[in-house]
Formats: sequence, structure tokens, C-alpha cells
Amino acid sequence: MTPDDLTIDYEEGGIKTTKELDKVILSRGAWTTILFRYQTWDHAAEAYGEDKYTIRRYQKRSGEYTPRSKFNITNAKQARMIVESLQNWLDET
Repeated sequence: MTPDDLTIDYEEGGIKTTKELDKVILSRGAWTTILFRYQTWDHAAEAYGEDKYTIRRYQKRSGEYTPRSKFNITNAKQARMIVESLQNWLDET
């Protein structure tokens, strides 16, 4: 297994309740960090909701990746605030 094989797709009751749209591998090695873009299934609306984002850290041991931590970015507004803050800090250096 490689970081490219890791996914957050999740199926329950024949419905893909978490659908991975894209991912960016931020770091590889014994500790792998991946940024995922995904949507979750809204049972009431019977449709996928807005895009969400999550950063996940995995530890590799004996060839297997184990999830160790995650940070969820729940909407576009929060994502933009993170991007703006990082851009401002990078512009200062």
C-alpha cells in the first residue's frame, strides 16, 4: 500500500456516504499527510452536500497506514480564511 491508495470514501447501506473528490499528498514517509476534498451524503435531501476538506495524518508501520489525526474544514468560508491567513503569513517572510 502507498499513500496514493489511501482514501476517505465510505459506504454504508449501499450508499457512498463520504465521497472523495480529490486529494493532495502533502508529505510521504513514516508519517504521511494528505489533504482531501470530499462531499457527504445528505439522506434528507437525497443528494451530496457542499464540498468539505480534511487534513489527515497517517503513520506507516509494517507496511500499513494507520490514521492518527485529522482536522476537518467544514465549509468554503473556513477554507478561504485558512488560505488567506497562510498567504498573509507567507507574504511576511
